[in-house]
Amino acid sequence: MSFQPSFAGPQPDSRIDRTTFIRRAYLHLAVAIVGFIVLSAAWSFIGGGEYALDVLLAGGRYSWLVVLGAFMLVGMLATRLADNAGTNQTQLIGLGIYVLAESLIFAPLLTVAAYINPSSIGAAAITTLLLVGGLTFTAFSIKKDFSFLRSFLTMAGFIAFGAIIASVICGFSLGVWFSALMVLLCAGFILYDTSNIIHHYPTDRPAGAALHLFASIATMFWYILRIFMSRN
Repeated sequence: MSFQPSFAGPQPDSRIDRTTFIRRAYLHLAVAIVGFIVLSAAWSFIGGGEYALDVLLAGGRYSWLVVLGAFMLVGMLATRLADNAGTNQTQLIGLGIYVLAESLIFAPLLTVAAYINPSSIGAAAITTLLLVGGLTFTAFSIKKDFSFLRSFLTMAGFIAFGAIIASVICGFSLGVWFSALMVLLCAGFILYDTSNIIHHYPTDRPAGAALHLFASIATMFWYILRIFMSRN
């Protein structure tokens, strides 16, 4: 989930250009997902997830705020590179930075999930894939412009982020219902992102489009995994 750039009205391009752009955007998305899987497996193999978890536990509750702050800064930098770069190579660098940052922030959670119930990771991944597939099919089938969701999603995202910060500072758990609501919010972002790719996103920025969609999918996977973990 990332805060989206605003594109006023459909971009002036041909149907062929838009179709090619959509294919390239989803190719970039597929590469990003594969890259995330490979990096996550690498962190697990070298013990990076356990090390990151130990650092977080040693730093106390506020260490997670530092991680979130660093992730936001890196995410903003990567998004700016992917959205505003003049060359495809620079856009790819932005996407790569974001995928690397996501794999690092996921490392402690995946380590805990593997310890509690290893099957929860695969179950969460399959559930996320099915939900994303269904949402993508819906967006492409009805071809509705979901750009009207932007204000609501942005406001809901800020509220959710505020709740996360409050839970860290005050030391309370948000629980499984918050995770379920976040999955719904991510579903809204995926519809919005997909609609932007279909109707509005500039056709010279496939890596930027892939980054926004990847961010929403990764966040959905995060909270679905937390739901599966809460069952153990």
